[in-house]
Amino acid sequence: MASSGVLMMSLFLVATIFCASNAQLCATFYDSTCPNASAIVRGVIEQAAQSDVRIGAKLIRLHFHDCFVDGCDGSILLDNADGIESEKEARPHINSADGYPVVDDIKTALENVCPGVVSCADILAIASEVSVVLAGGPTWEVLLGRRDGRTANRAEAENLPGPRDGIANITRKFSNLGLDTTDVVALSGAHTFGRARCTVFQDRLFNFQNSSNPDPTLDTTYLETLRQACPQDGNAAALNNLDPTTPDGFDNNYFTNLQGNRGLLQSDQELFSVAGYTVAIVNRFASSQSDFFTSFAQSMINKGNIRPLTGTNGEIRTNCRRVN
Repeated sequence: MASSGVLMMSLFLVATIFCASNAQLCATFYDSTCPNASAIVRGVIEQAAQSDVRIGAKLIRLHFHDCFVDGCDGSILLDNADGIESEKEARPHINSADGYPVVDDIKTALENVCPGVVSCADILAIASEVSVVLAGGPTWEVLLGRRDGRTANRAEAENLPGPRDGIANITRKFSNLGLDTTDVVALSGAHTFGRARCTVFQDRLFNFQNSSNPDPTLDTTYLETLRQACPQDGNAAALNNLDPTTPDGFDNNYFTNLQGNRGLLQSDQELFSVAGYTVAIVNRFASSQSDFFTSFAQSMINKGNIRPLTGTNGEIRTNCRRVN
């Protein structure tokens, strides 16, 4: 057992040294220590998708929100504990962020094969790419080698980009993390699959910005459809497709929907309805799915590079819900 542990550590160090020359993260990080990591992640997600068609959208959302709070360190997965205020209880996550049990299942499967090797932060990165591919979207070379943080930041999680943020606020929040306007539009394209509750857009249907009127940018036919799905006295938690045309497929219909004023969230529609550079990018992605796929893949890599913990920083959690 001792010699086996020494060998595993040696392989880990070799991978770490090799990847250090590639901006600290690299696609081959687990080639020696856990070569089947991606296949294991895919198997668990495929199984989960049989009972939850939304699991892919849930997992990519977890990765997005993880990286936007103190970098891609798996902090969103931590439960409350001594010295830790869980980000799960931040306002943007309550009744919204989900998929944690599937992350647990992935972690268990990986620990059974290569214990103490694959970080929870990397699980979210791999799971995002797998989820997009399974929905018909692009593949990309996922850069790996992140380690898990030992803290959470609920206060910062309260400031995540939200559905009512104007385009100026969203662009600023992205820019603060080194992401540009193309990243804003491309990553918003993840709303080509998944659902949103009535409560996050209901004001657009009846009392937009306290005007007692609907959002004037909403297509009138789409407005009536949404009003039927989300009446003022209805269930605020009812789910609605972010993409009304192909709700479970990953494609560029999200952008053609915006061109037709059928963006579900205010933050979606403003990419097209507010004059600015984002309009040209929306038009470009709407006219070319391959262009969108290429940009989305690069933006996912850019997002995954937000302040990762590497080398001897952080740890490899045995349980994604708590520090070791």
